Amino acid sequence: MSDDEQRGRGAASVHRVGGLLGDLQSADDQPVAPRRRADAERNRAQILSAAEQLFAEQDPRSVTMGEIAKAAGVGRATLYRSFPDPSSVAVALLDEHERRLQGQLIYGPPPLGPGAPAGERLAAFYLAMLDLLERHLPLALGAETGPARFRTGAYGFWRVHVRTLLVDHGVEDPDPLIDIALSPLSPELFQFQRHQLGLSAERIGGSLAVFARRLLESGGGR
Repeated sequence: MSDDEQRGRGAASVHRVGGLLGDLQSADDQPVAPRRRADAERNRAQILSAAEQLFAEQDPRSVTMGEIAKAAGVGRATLYRSFPDPSSVAVALLDEHERRLQGQLIYGPPPLGPGAPAGERLAAFYLAMLDLLERHLPLALGAETGPARFRTGAYGFWRVHVRTLLVDHGVEDPDPLIDIALSPLSPELFQFQRHQLGLSAERIGGSLAVFARRLLESGGGR
C-alpha cells in the first residue's frame, strides 16, 4: 500500500472514530441532533425537487434563490446553508445523471466503454451526452453555461476522457483539440439547434458521430 493510501486510510479511521464519538455525545448531551440531521436531509430534498420544477418551467438562468426558497417552503438561511447560488442547485441535480454516464465510460461495454476504436468511442460519447441534454436540458442550462461550464467537475471528467481518446488514437498534440471536440456539447448550442432551428436529436447525433470519426481519422494516428 502506498503512503498516500495509508494516509487516506488513517484519515478515514479518524473520521469514523470521530463520528462515533460525536454520535455518542449527541446521544447523551444533544438528543435532538439526529432529528436535526433528518430535517436537513428533508429540506435538501425539498429544495432540489422545487428547483428542478422551477428550472423546467422557466429559463433556468433566470431562477433566483428567493424563488427556490419560496417554492421549497424553506427560509433563505436554510437554503444558503446548503447552496450558495441557483447554479450550485442545478449542479447538484445534474450531478447524479452525469456520474451515471461517467461510470459507463469507465466500466461499461463498448463502444461507450473501453474496447472500441477511439473514433467509435467518441461517437458513442457524443450520442450519450446528447441523450443527457435531451432529458435534462433545463438542469444543464442552469449549471453548465458560459464560463461556469468549464469549472464543473463533470467538464473536467469529459476533458480527461476525450484527451485519452485522442492520445489512444495517436494525436501528437491533443490538448488544443480537447475543448474543440467538446464544444458541440454546449447546452446553449444544443438548445439553439433543438428549439430554435428545430433539428431533431437524432439528426444532431448522426452529424456528430460523423464528425467524431472524421476528427480522429484526420487527427493523426499510429
